[in-house]
Amino acid sequence: MIRGEAEDPRAARTRAKLRTALLQECAERPLEEVGVAALVRRAGVGRATFYVHYPDLEALAVDACADVVREPVEALHAWRGRPDPVRAPGALAEFFGSLAPHAALYRTLLAPGGGGPLGRVLHRDLRAYSLRERQRAGAADAPLVASAVAATFAGVLADWLHGDLGGTPAEIADQVWQLLVALHASR
Repeated sequence: MIRGEAEDPRAARTRAKLRTALLQECAERPLEEVGVAALVRRAGVGRATFYVHYPDLEALAVDACADVVREPVEALHAWRGRPDPVRAPGALAEFFGSLAPHAALYRTLLAPGGGGPLGRVLHRDLRAYSLRERQRAGAADAPLVASAVAATFAGVLADWLHGDLGGTPAEIADQVWQLLVALHASR
């Protein structure tokens, strides 16, 4: 399903159950040790139902993790006004702070530098948001800046999760915010 399309409420509930069950399973063991049988038992759905919605556990994991990231991204792009060039909006700091419970899962799906299956989804979604924002502003450089914003955010997030960048959630939020503001103001 493409994001933004209307989804059958039953399918949405089933996907939500599966995402929740996966996050619970991954809080107890690495993704590589999670089995479909245990997952569907926890979610209260049948094995065939799982495969109706997802081809494999990695696809479910990417969907579950991407949802966690989409919420603050949507909050940031809904924000209007003149940005503080130094301090990140609260939603961004809260987002970085919320990653700890499932950091191992994110590291599995988001490679250093922002690659991996989750990195591809984040880049696509972040680029689309940024592109719409730049086009609304009438910026001629919209595609270039949108790509730079997506790559910067996904790369910094991945490197921070992998320990290649230091800092508390609030510090990394402020640092990535400063980069994003600079990119948007660069042209």
